[in-house]
Amino acid sequence: MKVDLLVHAPHMYTMAGEGLGYRCGESVAVDRGKIVAAGPREALEGAYTAERTVEGHHHVLLPGFVDCHMHTRHAVYRGVAQDITNWMWGGVAPFEAAGTPAARLAGSRLAMAEALMSGTTTVGDDGPDLIGSAETAAAFGLRANLSPRIREVDMGSYGPGELYRFFPGLGQESLDACLNLFDRFHNYDNGRIRVLFGPQGADFVSRELMVRVCRMAKEVGTRVHMHFSQGSREDEQIQLRHHMRPVAYLDSLGVIDENLIAVHLSSATEEEVALTARRGASMIFCPSSIGVIDGEVPPAKIFLNHGGLVGLGSDQSPGNNNHNMFNEMKLAAVLNKCKYGTPLVFPAWKVLRMATIEGARAIGLGDVTGSIEPGKAADLILIDLRQPSLSPVITSPMRNIAANLVYAGRGHEVDTVIAAGKLLMEHRRPLTFDLDEVLDSVQQEAESLAERATPRFQETNSIIAEYMRNDQL
Repeated sequence: MKVDLLVHAPHMYTMAGEGLGYRCGESVAVDRGKIVAAGPREALEGAYTAERTVEGHHHVLLPGFVDCHMHTRHAVYRGVAQDITNWMWGGVAPFEAAGTPAARLAGSRLAMAEALMSGTTTVGDDGPDLIGSAETAAAFGLRANLSPRIREVDMGSYGPGELYRFFPGLGQESLDACLNLFDRFHNYDNGRIRVLFGPQGADFVSRELMVRVCRMAKEVGTRVHMHFSQGSREDEQIQLRHHMRPVAYLDSLGVIDENLIAVHLSSATEEEVALTARRGASMIFCPSSIGVIDGEVPPAKIFLNHGGLVGLGSDQSPGNNNHNMFNEMKLAAVLNKCKYGTPLVFPAWKVLRMATIEGARAIGLGDVTGSIEPGKAADLILIDLRQPSLSPVITSPMRNIAANLVYAGRGHEVDTVIAAGKLLMEHRRPLTFDLDEVLDSVQQEAESLAERATPRFQETNSIIAEYMRNDQL
């Protein structure tokens, strides 16, 4: 039988079953974007004739990583909001207000290039104006869940105790933009691009619009992706406006269910986390972002304890500085070990599953990607184990490959990336975009954006401005 690709590697993690599904000396046959067989190399070479062979001589073959929650446009101002409280208004806002469509597009292209080159084949992008993000994901060859942002609050600065101002016109405008993107890109390119509905959070959307958006998502057959109980700012706003906590408020609206992808849960109590998991929602855990900007570890362990699905996300690079799932896996493991005071929580095998099959399930793509199984999309990565960070390889009496990927991997070890059966990167060379052009473009846009942001940055006079005056940056 003729197929498009045969992919060989001495080691493979399939994510089959409840563990990592390790296989030795097995290969994968790919045709028309899907995995048609996985098994011993000799058997596949005897059964299939391939147009192209991809050889991993000293590599491990994995499903591509799933980054469940990103703000790719923000990569144009990577690193502007660390070491600051009230990071959104004091750090990000001056740069966000100075943004242009060209700057946002340059940021999206940078973020997706970085993600792809560190092994991510599925991105989950959240934000306004995602047409450029959709076009970039399509051009780069990535699988994407896009969540156009729906909000009724303006971009002005708000102080503690000040209630946000709702503007119904803004809400309708953002909902219309979401519907337009849905009509244009949902299930685009054989389902590789999907569009979700993205109310920004309980504090940014009125009661009426929240209910309407969640109902409409079910009517058109998509899911809701929302920042959920994400911090003291949201808690305060919901208490002021509705006299209850965010989880109780949203539960009273009937919107916490299996259709909800809940991002963060940073300020939720154990009882609120348990309720959210019982209702069937999934959770996205962004360890590096929330660790850096809030100094907290979201309650992913509690969510898992109550039977919920948890995926990993890199969030936004103004705060966490990268879109690299190796970083998220390591911090997911290390921060929880520190939080709970034991090395037994979040073992390497578990976070590797969270970056692949469990992440895919959390965002509704578990039947499409996240594991190496016949019938699933051929979203595959080859990781070079002869890199110093991943050497030596031990397979008996125990295997050290998974532990080294999680605790020592940095992303540059990813050699080859395949999504939907198409080669996107080979031997570290991107095939679907010009990396130099991506870097040159974002540098130019960042310099112009920073100039435009300077007056508001100075007016805001955050602690970051003080760091600059003190020569601490």
